[in-house]
Amino acid sequence: GPGLGTIQPSQADYFQATKGGGHGDYHLIVLAPASVQEMADFVALGFDLAFKYRNPVMMLADGVVGQMMEKVVLPPQRPRRTDEEIARQCPWAVTGRSGMRKPNVMTTLELDPVAMEKNNLRLQDTYRRIAQNEVRFEEHDTEDCDYLIVAFGSVARICQKAMEDARAEGLKVGILRPITLWPFPYDEVKRLSKKVKSILVVELNAGQMIEDVRLSLEDRVPIHHFGRMGGIVMDPSEVLGALKNIIEK
Repeated sequence: GPGLGTIQPSQADYFQATKGGGHGDYHLIVLAPASVQEMADFVALGFDLAFKYRNPVMMLADGVVGQMMEKVVLPPQRPRRTDEEIARQCPWAVTGRSGMRKPNVMTTLELDPVAMEKNNLRLQDTYRRIAQNEVRFEEHDTEDCDYLIVAFGSVARICQKAMEDARAEGLKVGILRPITLWPFPYDEVKRLSKKVKSILVVELNAGQMIEDVRLSLEDRVPIHHFGRMGGIVMDPSEVLGALKNIIEK
């Protein structure tokens, strides 16, 4: 995925990844790993999703996860598909023909507007199926929480420590970590919003994912944002301080 432009961490590419950085009514499947292990696992998952839906997949790993040293178990190496397997499993592919079928021409261009709209509608149906079947998220201590933190990637790990410190002080805080930034877990945010007093969205940007949180809630509960920019990473005490400011208001 895109980045800050330096080796410092940032999540300022959320809009670019999830809302589209180019022309067209399109979506990318966007995976947000929070660990080195997930980075490895999501490579295989990303290829599986890309082949399943014939749709690009982006892995949005920020500079913290990208430079972190952690233990990782690499998934088994997959054998390369033969031309016969490609022809059988991927009849749309440009490779694997070897005299077994006519060549495929891959293009999105249709000069006839009616044909172009028909192609677009087919793609919109694919996006609906992805949104129905591929939403991924993780929850921590949301069963009894009064306050919910929504964060992704490395920031979710920082927030987990902040959550533990808050609970040590008697504050019932839970975390929702979106794993797929698109499709976004709108329904899960909406479900959790019915039981909490307020929501804090924590990001390494000026406020981007918070817009998807707002779309989930329709102003059902107060939503607040805490972020750092320019490559500066917040620490758990800052997140806890932001949370306490919300509670005191």
